[in-house]
Amino acid sequence: MKKMITAIAAAAAMILSACAAAESGEEPDSEEGLPNILTDILATGHDTTVSADYSSLSREKRGYGQGVQLDRFNRPAGALEFNDAYGKYNAKAIDDTTDKTLTLTFDQGYENGYTAKILDTLRSRNVKATFFVLKDYAERNPELVRRMIEEGHRIGNHSVSHKSMPTLSALECREEIMGLHKYMKDTFGYEMTEFRPPMGEYSELSLAVTRDCGYKTILWSYAYADWDVNAQPEPQAALKKLTGALHSGAIYLLHSVSSTNAEILGDLIDSAKEQGYTFL
Repeated sequence: MKKMITAIAAAAAMILSACAAAESGEEPDSEEGLPNILTDILATGHDTTVSADYSSLSREKRGYGQGVQLDRFNRPAGALEFNDAYGKYNAKAIDDTTDKTLTLTFDQGYENGYTAKILDTLRSRNVKATFFVLKDYAERNPELVRRMIEEGHRIGNHSVSHKSMPTLSALECREEIMGLHKYMKDTFGYEMTEFRPPMGEYSELSLAVTRDCGYKTILWSYAYADWDVNAQPEPQAALKKLTGALHSGAIYLLHSVSSTNAEILGDLIDSAKEQGYTFL
């Protein structure tokens, strides 16, 4: 509460400063959109720390990839290195465990007719997943989003408009996250806590802003080329890749637009369970 009061006071001060500058004919130092900050804080109840000083943080754009080097637990070195470097921002690409765990995540850029089948498979196997949605997806597919929620899946935040987070200002990053957060809370009564940056692109600043919005950044420890609907991988070859990449603490990124994923998902789950994996 103390932090929220501080944030509100800082936002109010920034708004007054911007108004004074406007009246004097000067260009305000604050960024466009500041008058919305106070309303957003009060509406969401989040301490978004709008007064935070991000000046010491790097804005360099980084693109995530798990890489091909593996440790003795079959875990990708890139995922482990990401955790080590950015865990302080409440960000991870792999779960910190040597237990056989697997988290299935799906990025929901647009609907291609396979999500219902994916949900059917998850329900039949009693497995939960995380669906990272864009605002446009939630607006266009409310019945699928409601089904995800009703069947106990996690809904993740994939931003309002799929912009590269490290190319945005701190305020713009916040608006991309909290704009969808407010929509989901208002429309579905659901409060999201996990964010996946579009394209897996991030900077120290964008990760810090995400943390200060009350979110965890969730990347992935394994992904494969499944997103091109016009060049879908052959199902058995894809299944072999996915099962062969299993590792402790695994977080898999899959795309629900993939016909291959919809076809092989049940076999992937069955194979992982046979190998002793628990789904988170």
